[in-house]
Amino acid sequence: MVDLFIDRVLLKNNKDQDELDTEREIIMRLQNRILMLFFASATCETCRQFAPTLSDFYKQLTDEFYVDRAAQLVLLYISLDQSEEEQESFLKELPKRCLFLAYEDPYRRCLEAMFNVEEVPTVLVLRPDCSILIPNAVDEILRLGPDCYRNWQEAAELIDRNFMNKEDFEEKSMRSFSDPVRRLKYKVEDEKKKKKKKKRKGWGGGGDEGVEADGGAGDKEGGGSPW
Repeated sequence: MVDLFIDRVLLKNNKDQDELDTEREIIMRLQNRILMLFFASATCETCRQFAPTLSDFYKQLTDEFYVDRAAQLVLLYISLDQSEEEQESFLKELPKRCLFLAYEDPYRRCLEAMFNVEEVPTVLVLRPDCSILIPNAVDEILRLGPDCYRNWQEAAELIDRNFMNKEDFEEKSMRSFSDPVRRLKYKVEDEKKKKKKKKRKGWGGGGDEGVEADGGAGDKEGGGSPW
């Protein structure tokens, strides 16, 4: 999920429309969470009728007034409005905790095409790995309300971050994002070490004495190697 938005700017639906525009902010907000992409527009009457239900659904799962522990859930409005004024009008119907893309960001339409959204309203539910959990959860939300989140949570196999210290989870999140790069780095370093060790053995004629002599010389220069 993080990969979908790592180079984008996400806005908070608050008065100042604060930006999440750094890699760390995006990772910490989206990592290990279920993401609801809400495709809708202000000119769609069905969207306007559904908006209060979706807003209430999200609040009951994430607002401290309703729950002791907020669900690992993110709501992101993908506007299909025809003007910025329409988008701003519709955002007033949505929770303050939700996120959205700026009207001028063409990525809104890219996501619409990427996930083959053919109708509005659509609530596309994504697992943390960006795979589709529910193509359109509108009917499920209307029928089951907040109870359907338990099914999503089990299907998404979320790590329960409520039982991790904040510092531990932040470290885990940042580490998991950089792991592929680190693994490649260490693989290259390991190959270099193996070649270096092989070369030293060649200097010593393949015997232990040659290796020790080489190691002793290295120690004397202050650049000795543990190999």
